[in-house]
Amino acid sequence: MNLLLRNATYIDWKTLDFSNKNIIVRPDDDNIQLIPRDDDGVVYPDTEVIDCTGKLVTKSFAVGHHHAYSALARGMGSPKISPRNFHEILQYVWWNLDKKLDAELIEVSALVTAMECARNGSTFVIDHHASPFAVIGSLGIIARAFEKVGVSHLLCYETSDRDGKVIAGEGLEETETWLKDHQGLVGLHASFTVGDDTLGRAVELMHRYNSGIHIHVAEDNYDQEQTISEHGKRVIERLSDAGVLGSSKSILVHCLHLNDRERELIRNSPAWVAENCESNLNNNVGYFNGAGLGENIMLGTDGMHSDMLQSLKAAFFVGQGHDTVSYDSVYRRFRNVHRYLDENGFRGNGDNNLVVLNYASPTPVTKDNFIGHLLFGISSRHITDVISGGRLMVRKRKIVTVDEQAILKESRKQAERLWNKINHH
Repeated sequence: MNLLLRNATYIDWKTLDFSNKNIIVRPDDDNIQLIPRDDDGVVYPDTEVIDCTGKLVTKSFAVGHHHAYSALARGMGSPKISPRNFHEILQYVWWNLDKKLDAELIEVSALVTAMECARNGSTFVIDHHASPFAVIGSLGIIARAFEKVGVSHLLCYETSDRDGKVIAGEGLEETETWLKDHQGLVGLHASFTVGDDTLGRAVELMHRYNSGIHIHVAEDNYDQEQTISEHGKRVIERLSDAGVLGSSKSILVHCLHLNDRERELIRNSPAWVAENCESNLNNNVGYFNGAGLGENIMLGTDGMHSDMLQSLKAAFFVGQGHDTVSYDSVYRRFRNVHRYLDENGFRGNGDNNLVVLNYASPTPVTKDNFIGHLLFGISSRHITDVISGGRLMVRKRKIVTVDEQAILKESRKQAERLWNKINHH
């Protein structure tokens, strides 16, 4: 079924040019067709018409770094031991949670995450998954859940030595199985939990499947301290020496505690940086600063939520005191994920991914002030319809691809099961 968005105000996401058009969207065509509004009498066969009078239509959003596995943590009780620092937050909260995940919990976490992304206008997710006692087959479970909702994806399994060599081996095995038949990345947790052997094998996989490494980098100074103590070099030097930075598909997540030399190494490489401002605030690890990192910076949510408009605002507002961001530069970061996907030939990011905004502004909305409206006016509550790969995923604020209420009912049940598993640890 084709779609006709009638009487739309279309905003080109690259140029921010406004045009009043009818838009034809097809599931089998990455491109969209903009036609004059004055053909209102024309009837298109096999086409659903959506009246977009008074509404803004633009490219949908995408998440540059997510953790679907954290979806059931919302409202979870505090850990038995209160974490005093970043390493203890990992030990007592996240590593405790990921060890309890099984196939059922992975699936419902992915379904819930995909629905939240859909509702918030994101049609593509770059995810970083961990489930050390349910590694094999985990990426397929996530992919099927995402696809059921209609969300495109670039997945990886977070390989780490923190749970021993056998589980690290399973992580690499799951990665290779996935990359044989799917687009994806080679996931690693962070330098301080990855030994030289595992790092070397991961980079080997990256080369074999023409992929990239997706890894947390210097989120906290602990990563630097441990890497210097165990390997005699700083995190980015170690990753650079291993060949991680050589791929334009590699994603370096966080990049907070870097020196000038490390920033230079990143700037002179084709690798990408993913900024996750709210997660950094939540973990009290410091503030992102893009100075000296170059232009390849995109935004993620780090599993905190699935709302990229919220990530955009946070990057801008926190950046006022800790970064050098302007309207234009923060919008570029917000949209850079599309450039990352396109330049690396990943599928699922065509122009037939659109979001419809019912934004009744009290002031004029133009090409010149649209970013200001994104920062100070438009939010996910203005999203009425979302089109993913040419197909409707959200219509009149309702997800139309899956039974949302049934999934939420199941996820509440599964969340209690997860919390009980954690509490009886």
